[in-house]
Amino acid sequence: MKVFVAGATGAIGRPLVSALVAARHEVVGMTSSEHGLKALQERGAEGVVVDVFDAGAVEAAIRRVRPDAVIDELTSLPRDYTPEAMRAAAERDRKVRIEGGQNVHRAARKAGAKRYVVQSSGFFYGPGAGLASETDSLAVNASPGVSGSVRTYLEIEKRVLGSRDLEGVALRYGFFYGPGTYHDPETGSITRQVRERKYPVIGSGAGVYSFIHVEDAAAATVAALESDPGIYNVVDDDPLEMRVWLPAFANFVGAPPPPHISEQQAQELGPDALYYATRLRGASNDLAKRKLGFSQRRLEWLSKATMESGAGPALAG
Repeated sequence: MKVFVAGATGAIGRPLVSALVAARHEVVGMTSSEHGLKALQERGAEGVVVDVFDAGAVEAAIRRVRPDAVIDELTSLPRDYTPEAMRAAAERDRKVRIEGGQNVHRAARKAGAKRYVVQSSGFFYGPGAGLASETDSLAVNASPGVSGSVRTYLEIEKRVLGSRDLEGVALRYGFFYGPGTYHDPETGSITRQVRERKYPVIGSGAGVYSFIHVEDAAAATVAALESDPGIYNVVDDDPLEMRVWLPAFANFVGAPPPPHISEQQAQELGPDALYYATRLRGASNDLAKRKLGFSQRRLEWLSKATMESGAGPALAG
């Protein structure tokens, strides 16, 4: 299959291109720099340097490739994950996903592509009992930054899944960890903050996080090229409350135990940080397992905690 990947050199784009090449697909990745072009070529893919906001250039690139499928992994996230950096990058990220993604989607339709796979979020579900399925509502009435992200994802999903002439798949990924992510155990921004004791457990720490190793996310994305259209939660089997996963992660990366601060003390971090720590809802991967043949590794820092203690920590659910 001939596959065009937009956002081919991001955290998910890099392992995705490698997984597509390994699966013997013909891959063309879109990047915004010559450095990215070289990285694509080193992974065995063809690359094109295109400004995603240049609709004409995007259309010309995709028309030349005439792909069977297009995968949209467009993002514009900051190098460092902090509340301030995320707020500063929010508008740019939204513009890349919405305006840039619209250019890619329109070009895919004009070029005669049959399938369009797009990145969405599996960690912004609204309140409810237990783990959220794909039919549950996203958190449209959450804190300002979370609500803004939810509106962006819903707009993207509506565009992609509502297309009559292009099969749409929306992958609601969990929090990425692994190489090149914020949770990279060597170089990740969150890892550094945890080592510096600048990433605290807030309040009850009851917010449930659904993670996914970036290479497992890439494998699920390859499978989505031939799945039924629709929405899939691409998350692992270990949804965990912040008060459980964060101390285990600190131990995994050789950091001291994280500090614990009250909700009042967390006000300076902003309402989004408080929402993440206390109100996030975990997601179920049952549908992805059935439809994508999806399998994933155990959360890596849980595996270490299990081996050291001889018993697994309690899972949220």
